[in-house]
Amino acid sequence: MSTLIQIEGSSPEGPRPRRPEWLKVSVPGGEGYTRVLDLVKEHRLNTVCQEARCPNIAECWARGTATFMILGDVCTRHCRFCSVTSGRPAGYDLDEADRVSDAIAKLNLKHIVVTSVTRDDLKDHGSEVYRRMIVRVREKSPGTTIELLIPDFRGHREPLERVLSAHPEILGHNLETVPRLYRRVRPGTRYERSLEVLRMSKEIDPAVKTKTAIMLGLGEEESEIKQTMADARAHGVDIFTLGQYLQPTKDHLPVERFVHPDEFRMYKVHGMQELGFSHVESGPLVRSSYHADEQALSAALPLKG
Repeated sequence: MSTLIQIEGSSPEGPRPRRPEWLKVSVPGGEGYTRVLDLVKEHRLNTVCQEARCPNIAECWARGTATFMILGDVCTRHCRFCSVTSGRPAGYDLDEADRVSDAIAKLNLKHIVVTSVTRDDLKDHGSEVYRRMIVRVREKSPGTTIELLIPDFRGHREPLERVLSAHPEILGHNLETVPRLYRRVRPGTRYERSLEVLRMSKEIDPAVKTKTAIMLGLGEEESEIKQTMADARAHGVDIFTLGQYLQPTKDHLPVERFVHPDEFRMYKVHGMQELGFSHVESGPLVRSSYHADEQALSAALPLKG
């Protein structure tokens, strides 16, 4: 099912594929986009849409949706696919929860996604800010369902329990790639630990919907993709997303191949019909929070009217 397209040019690592027509995206703009941008600036917020150079920022912001990023904009990990700045973070802003919840209330969102940089420098890994943010959103937007995309907290149970004590509707943690590629793609992170975070989440709060995502185009094989999906399902994951990896800068890992939409559709069918996920979102431009409100509906969450 793997589909390679015509290549152009070369690099020291060999020829690279040319971006195909199906990966063209809209230029950011319009009233909805501007409204979200103004709120982000007003409340001094970070969004993964901007930091991770998401290709869907124009579409999502025009719909009045955004993925907020808490705990600053500097990550203590050095993943080779991610454009978020790596280094030593400065500060720990407990008031961030109020600013995020204010913006969510002003946008009157029915479903929100909040993620963060990894904060291995903090004893609680930032889990208290997550908890406070959920509490504040519940106070100001009681009808809004909450989805989190968390780091692995180094596999520690206590910060996970702290976050889940506030009862988000969806708890996401991304596997990102197949296990064979972890050392190259996610140095300092372990596949088994990420699976354990997902399993432990269900153990702590059986009512929470769990979610994970992987990127395609980094050299993985079809059999490895399907095995990763099966591993996630075996650890209780409800929602699975697959999208095309896009190299954010020349300093990041190159794209090994562009995966055809037909292959993405095949994984969706496999995940839904053969593995039994509640929802599978699969396509070239899909990211873990892409159309998250629709994913939540598909997974049978009651959304704000």
